[in-house]
Amino acid sequence: MAHDEGRSAKSARLWPLLAVNFFMADMQSGIGPFVGVFLQAHGWTSGLIGTAMTLGNVAGMAIQTPIGGLIDTTNSKRAWVILPGIAVVVASAIILVSQNFWAVALSQIATSIAGAAIVPAVTGITLGMVKQRGFNRQNGRNQAFNHAGNMVGAAASGYLGWQYGYFAVFLLAALFGLVTITCVLMIPAQNIDHRAARGKEEDPDSEPSGFTVLARHKPILVLALALAAFHLGNAAIMPLYGLAAVADAQINGPGFVATTIVVAQAVMIVTSIVGMRAAEARNYWPVLLASFLALPIRGVLAFFLSGWWGLLPVQILDGIGAGLQSVAVPGMVARSLSGTGRVNLGQGAVITVQGIGASLSPALGGWIAQWVGFQPAFLILGGMGLASVALWIACRPIVQKY
Repeated sequence: MAHDEGRSAKSARLWPLLAVNFFMADMQSGIGPFVGVFLQAHGWTSGLIGTAMTLGNVAGMAIQTPIGGLIDTTNSKRAWVILPGIAVVVASAIILVSQNFWAVALSQIATSIAGAAIVPAVTGITLGMVKQRGFNRQNGRNQAFNHAGNMVGAAASGYLGWQYGYFAVFLLAALFGLVTITCVLMIPAQNIDHRAARGKEEDPDSEPSGFTVLARHKPILVLALALAAFHLGNAAIMPLYGLAAVADAQINGPGFVATTIVVAQAVMIVTSIVGMRAAEARNYWPVLLASFLALPIRGVLAFFLSGWWGLLPVQILDGIGAGLQSVAVPGMVARSLSGTGRVNLGQGAVITVQGIGASLSPALGGWIAQWVGFQPAFLILGGMGLASVALWIACRPIVQKY
């Protein structure tokens, strides 16, 4: 009886955290997934769209590690979800008001900087609430709720965009943001152990550089480099696929983009739970290997299939890769840096290096598509996943114990 009561009390404490993960998904991206087709409808070329997105990604990449370090040191982790969420909503509004290149670029920069804070903040809150022992399982649940929120938000955004235009998509993101803020405030501050949230023990000021974390912990360095190669190819495929489908078939832009997101996120719900179970049974090495293998296959499928015909298989592969990584990356960082007191700094450093690939991907993919066509671009981008696979297998002795 006492055991059941304890479990019920714990569930009651954690449901606001799960709600935050559900609702922050749509708030965190704003109208981001729809920016490409929105700008294309206003006369932008694929290369210019990719360049604007890349500027935003570079800014987010540059700020990621310092933000991770700040989140390690602060006892106001909830504020790092609330304030960036507000910034994303404001930045999304700018795009609707002005399609000037620099206005759009600045809004993408603001969105990326704000988004860089939300993920490590939620990771820190989770560690602070459930500690290292409960992190893998709770992170798996968090990611399942996050993907479900993305799926529901994308479906609703697609319908609202189709019926009422992009302003309705923005209003939905703003509503999700309001609910997210409410849920964050429902997490009692005293329930967050801030020493556990950063991985305990060391003085947070004793290791100021995120790249020092990478240099001292070779498994984290290998992980970061493998992710950089993966995202250099992966990040551009979905927006390019949407642009190709809209350009070739003259189909509804918001509806198609929303469907691509819904399919991928539905798969991610399942794969995040599968990844969590696999990591509990063994470790994160095979989970990440499977995620890297998904990209080359996805590129080949995108090459041969287009429009609605290719939507399902291409996005299932995206869901497998991203869903597995959403559990394995924070889990491996937390496990390998446990006891250092620098978990969120390490998380930021990994995302920074990963972001080098992701930030270059939209511009690279956009210009390749403009020069040689969409189909060859998919093959080139998908082939970059082979570098991740090769590195991960070659460095297995370094990373396999995690």
